[in-house]
Amino acid sequence: MKILNSICVFCGSSEGNDPEIINQSEILGAKLAKHEITLIYRGSQLGIMGRVAQSCLSNNGKAVGIIPGFLKTREIVHPGLDQLVTTDNMHERKLKMQEMSDGFITLPGGFGTFEELFEIITWSQLGLHHKPIGLLNTNGFYDHLIAMLDEMVTRGFLKQENRELLIEDANVEKLLEKMKNFEPNLNSKFLKPENT
Repeated sequence: MKILNSICVFCGSSEGNDPEIINQSEILGAKLAKHEITLIYRGSQLGIMGRVAQSCLSNNGKAVGIIPGFLKTREIVHPGLDQLVTTDNMHERKLKMQEMSDGFITLPGGFGTFEELFEIITWSQLGLHHKPIGLLNTNGFYDHLIAMLDEMVTRGFLKQENRELLIEDANVEKLLEKMKNFEPNLNSKFLKPENT
């Protein structure tokens, strides 16, 4: 079983208009605190990400924010973080998030959330990391995306083994359990192990 000491959460800088998504983001923050899993995230107090962070901190959990310097303002940064890491740019931020995390969970969000999710999946497909990637599908938010991924497999643009890199569940506790039991595919067709 995989030990998850830290999880990076990708999610919206807006709250959206579905109360259940807000509720589940707060449940996730509380569960991370309960399981003593450090939250790694974008560092903002805004939107869904702010809800996750505040819930984690309010339940005596640990939260680390990673933010590029150009976004670092008092209006954006969560004031109660255990650590705030400042990067030079967005690329460096994503690399640092990957380095500091044992796994990833994506909640509902917009373009930025999708971009982070697909980049971290692509890095896994390329063999750059072998960490579990979870998708919290609250109220069917990601049903169409999941169907699109299956369509990509059907049409020959995505291998089933790479499709399985994304772990889905609508329940926070079940998603965490699936991530702990994740077995990575170590036979990337793109990259060979070092020194071979």
